[in-house]
Amino acid sequence: MADRRFSAVSPMPVPVDRLASWHMRPGAFGRLVPPWRDIRVVDRSGQALRDGLRLTLSLPAGPFRLRWEAMHREVDPRRGFVDEQVRGPFARWVHRHHFEDDGTGGSRLRDEIDWSPPFGPLGALGAEFVGRDLERMFAYRHVVTQADLARHAEAPDRTLRVAVSGAGGLVGAALCAFLDSGGHEVHRLVRRPARPGKREISYDPVGGTIDTDALAGMDTVVHLAGESIMGLWTEAKKARIRDSRVDSTRLISCALARVAGRPRVLVNASAVGIYGDRGDETLDETSALGVGFLADVGRAWEAATEPAEAAGVRVVRLRIGVVLSGAGGTLAALRPLFGAGLGGRIGDGRQAMSWIALDDLVALIHAALWNEALAGAVNATAPEPVTNAGFTSILARVLRRPAIAPVPAFVVRGALGEMGRELLLAGLRVLPARATAAGFRFDHSGVEGALRHTLGRRPAPPDGTRLERG
Repeated sequence: MADRRFSAVSPMPVPVDRLASWHMRPGAFGRLVPPWRDIRVVDRSGQALRDGLRLTLSLPAGPFRLRWEAMHREVDPRRGFVDEQVRGPFARWVHRHHFEDDGTGGSRLRDEIDWSPPFGPLGALGAEFVGRDLERMFAYRHVVTQADLARHAEAPDRTLRVAVSGAGGLVGAALCAFLDSGGHEVHRLVRRPARPGKREISYDPVGGTIDTDALAGMDTVVHLAGESIMGLWTEAKKARIRDSRVDSTRLISCALARVAGRPRVLVNASAVGIYGDRGDETLDETSALGVGFLADVGRAWEAATEPAEAAGVRVVRLRIGVVLSGAGGTLAALRPLFGAGLGGRIGDGRQAMSWIALDDLVALIHAALWNEALAGAVNATAPEPVTNAGFTSILARVLRRPAIAPVPAFVVRGALGEMGRELLLAGLRVLPARATAAGFRFDHSGVEGALRHTLGRRPAPPDGTRLERG
């Protein structure tokens, strides 16, 4: 069957050498995987992009998974490269990445894909679906590429050595890919012996040990690790939630206080739960703290950073709202329910919800590494909070499903107890006053645009983008 062609061309806000360098680093792949697709890396025969590099992926296909093996060839560090399917679902798949100088100091990214569906005439029946999927995928990819390049261009032009805990989690994985693709040197804090040559730093919050010699060479530390707050809050679960945050933060903070040549910045995760249930009250970083289990954990969590701050480290305590990403967290848990038309508001739906798009949270953490105006408590929330009823209505609209199955408050309280009351029924209208004052720009300030972006539901491509298929 004859080849089909798809192309996507977008302007990029940096010179062509920076566009090319971004793509050549391993983190670029992690940034470009669409979050609404459960794509997993099975094997990568090396790290740096080069001729002959092979990448094996596992792709969702209904109730099954497919393996896709691609090989890189014609790698030119200044002009582009080619990905060609070696084994996979298509009869043919050749993806050419072109990096072009636009003649004005900026650049253009041109993606061209020549492909043929499998199974001859039968496979051609799905060609329209593949074409639409490519359009939304590359609209997403070009938005991320353009936004990431702009964020890196705004920062000082120097390479940082950054230690990250929780690097395998939703936020940590995205942050590590972002930093790597920007040319920074990322070291992962791991709860086992560090492997030689793998840029790992061992630490054990339970045993109270950490490799302080390795920390001494870092510019910054980002601490994101902690027990998930989802699940029934038994006394044992609550102890794990509290201790995993407080003990690990204290260990890192005390180590930074005593190490010579210490990192200059500690970005430590916290959460908006520190404000308690505040109904419809508008909150910023100057607001009083609240009451309840999450508020108590937040106080102890943030207090555990004080030894580092007393030693002269700039400490940023990020009070993070609900993180929206199709790849995991709350949204990934809600999507199957709402996709089946079984979603709806919780309680009366009037409780405020403070949220942040994953890409904006990653960008805010990056800004905190170098922007000295960010210090102390910083609310990591979008500037436009929504009510629970508003959020569920918008999510249903984005997924083109009804939202007609509300969950009464008494059911939440009866089934989930304290966790349900504090996470699902509490109201928190939290504004990012300090981030805004420091000049931080939110790319996803409205919840509908954020949902369309991360779920691939007609995401808006960058201005000037051309998507064509034939």
